[in-house]
Amino acid sequence: MGTTQLHLHLVSDATGETLNSVTRACLVQFERAHPIEHHWTLIRTNGQMDKVLAGIEAHPGLVLFTVVNDRLRQHLLEGCRRLGVKFVSVLDPIMGALTDHFGQAGRGQSGRQHALDAEYFDRIAAMDFALTHDDGQSARSYDDADVILLGVSRSSKTPTCIYLANRGIKAANVPLVPGCPLPPELFLVKKPLVVGLTKDVNQLVQIRRNRLAMIAKDEESDYVDPQSVREEIAQARRLCTEHNWPIIDVTRRSIEETAATIIQMLSEHRDAMVSATDLAVAND
Repeated sequence: MGTTQLHLHLVSDATGETLNSVTRACLVQFERAHPIEHHWTLIRTNGQMDKVLAGIEAHPGLVLFTVVNDRLRQHLLEGCRRLGVKFVSVLDPIMGALTDHFGQAGRGQSGRQHALDAEYFDRIAAMDFALTHDDGQSARSYDDADVILLGVSRSSKTPTCIYLANRGIKAANVPLVPGCPLPPELFLVKKPLVVGLTKDVNQLVQIRRNRLAMIAKDEESDYVDPQSVREEIAQARRLCTEHNWPIIDVTRRSIEETAATIIQMLSEHRDAMVSATDLAVAND
C-alpha cells in the first residue's frame, strides 16, 4: 500500500518562527503524521502571496498562517476558498482574547516581536552575560546575575543558561568539580537565585562516556566511574541543602522544561525579595 502524501503550508508575513513553534508543538502529538511542509515566509506583497497560492494549488493541503496585514490576509483567505483548501489563522484566538481583555485592537504589524526595542537588547546583554559567566568565569560580577546554576559536569548547565538568556535572563553557571574549591563570590551574592542541577547517575555516566569518546579520551577514570559519580551528585546535593539552594533533577527534563521551572522559581524569588524589602522598610 502506497503512502499518502499530506501537504502542510505554513504562511507568514514575518520570519515564521511563531508559526513553526506552534506547528512543531502540535505535530509531535501525531506520531504517524509526517507531512510535507512548505514554508512561505516574509510574504508582504500581493505578488508574493500569488506565488504562495500557486504553490498551494500545485500541492493542495492544510494552510496554517500568521499573517496580520488585513490586505494580505484577505488575499490568502479568498485564494484558499477558491482552491477549496482548509485554512487556520493560528493567532486569531489569542488576538481575539487579548482584544477583549485590553479593550483595544492589535496594530496588525508583522514581525513586531523582532523589533530592535529595549527587550531585544536585554536579550543580547543576557546572552553576552551567559557567555562571559560560563563554567565559573567572571566570578566578581556574580551578583549582577539573575540566576546562578550549579551542577556537576554534563548536567546541562550551559545550554540552560543560553536558553534563559534568550528570555532576557542573565544566568551564570558554576561547575562542581571534586577537589576544586568554589569561588568565594558565590557565597556572598544577595540578588541572584542560586539553583542546583542534578541528574540520574546512570544517565550521567553514559553522557560522560559519550563525551570522552568524542574527544578521544581514556574512559577509565573517576569521571565515568558510577560510584565516584554517585558521590559527586551526593556532595552537590549536600552543598545545596546546606545553603538552602533549590535543586532540579533534569534527568527526564528537556532544556525548555528546566528553564520553565527556573523562570517560575525566579518569579517567586523576586516576589520574596520585594516582600522582604517592604517588611524591612515597614519596621524601620
